[in-house]
Amino acid sequence: MTDAAAAVRAAVGAVIDPELRRPLTDLGMLREISVDGDIASVGIALTIAGCPAAERIAREVTDAAASVVGIARVDLEVGVMSPDERRELTELLRDGRAARVMPFGPDSLTRVIAVTSGKGGVGKSTLTANLAVALAARGLSVGLIDADVHGFSIPGLLGLVDAEGRTQRPTRIDELIVPPIAYDVKTVSIGMFLREGEERSAVAWRGPMLHRTVQQFLTDVFFGDLDILLLDMPPGTGDVAISVGQLLPHAEVLVVTTPQAAASDVAVRSGLVARQTGQRVAGVVENMAAMTLPDGTLLDLFGSGGGEAVAGALSEAGGPVPLLASIPLSPALRADADAGIPVVAAHPDDAAAVAIAQLAATIATQPRGLAGRSLSVRPA
Repeated sequence: MTDAAAAVRAAVGAVIDPELRRPLTDLGMLREISVDGDIASVGIALTIAGCPAAERIAREVTDAAASVVGIARVDLEVGVMSPDERRELTELLRDGRAARVMPFGPDSLTRVIAVTSGKGGVGKSTLTANLAVALAARGLSVGLIDADVHGFSIPGLLGLVDAEGRTQRPTRIDELIVPPIAYDVKTVSIGMFLREGEERSAVAWRGPMLHRTVQQFLTDVFFGDLDILLLDMPPGTGDVAISVGQLLPHAEVLVVTTPQAAASDVAVRSGLVARQTGQRVAGVVENMAAMTLPDGTLLDLFGSGGGEAVAGALSEAGGPVPLLASIPLSPALRADADAGIPVVAAHPDDAAAVAIAQLAATIATQPRGLAGRSLSVRPA
């Protein structure tokens, strides 16, 4: 290989696959590369036919090759991996882990946080989506599972639904599911697997089907190395809460409530059920708290004190539980959610965005619970 071809290969090989977040050379996606005069001929192989990132990869590969000194034109040939090559790739991505084995067990370095609420309508999903984006903005590797199978909304909140109502699909590499990425958050939801045109239909599933869905999200979706995995839980204490407790007994739980007494009384139950499965209640978040009006007065539309009440009740029932944040009512938060843009990205100076960013900072610096984790410590 000539020096020019080697330089082109190095430049192209450094391009990052936008879904797998690894260099093309590490993924075995490079083919023959040669240079004739000032023309570079570059071959790459996509993971699957119809890869949703194909155009972006082709553009970035072409730009990378053209950036090499002396290259005036790039001829790009795009192919697809063979079944054997895809099999090798999935083995590489699993890093020695057998298929259908959950990577988020007690010994995992990933911090798993389930966001729960006692009832619907408290803004739990909107909070979870914005919290995920705020954590990613701090440089953490974040995954998000929309476990609210019956009321999934995370794709819309993160802009993964287009104007025609079509939800962005994951990429399947054999049995491995590569989740879409929005705002640097790797996201999966049942809404991504419904047939086109059925995104707004009801998912009428019972316990066993719900359990298998959550289990598949945890085992077959390739999140890579995560710092934090968030689960947007359905409201209440039903089948999914029990399944997550069984599959992830070491997870931490954030309980979301509003200041209203009717909501806070019910929210306590979700924390109690989490404890029954061995999970640790990391804290309480009060959403829809009083907002400051332009004249300086406070509008407490849903009353006050609910978050403190939930934290107090859970503390009395089994150890200290802090009130981690109080998120004020925010027109920008609502409008941005409807537009599929997290408020922490669109309006970071908004009062709700500031409070969520502070919550992310608190969570990012919280010590991890060690319950159920094996420590590599031996007696001297």
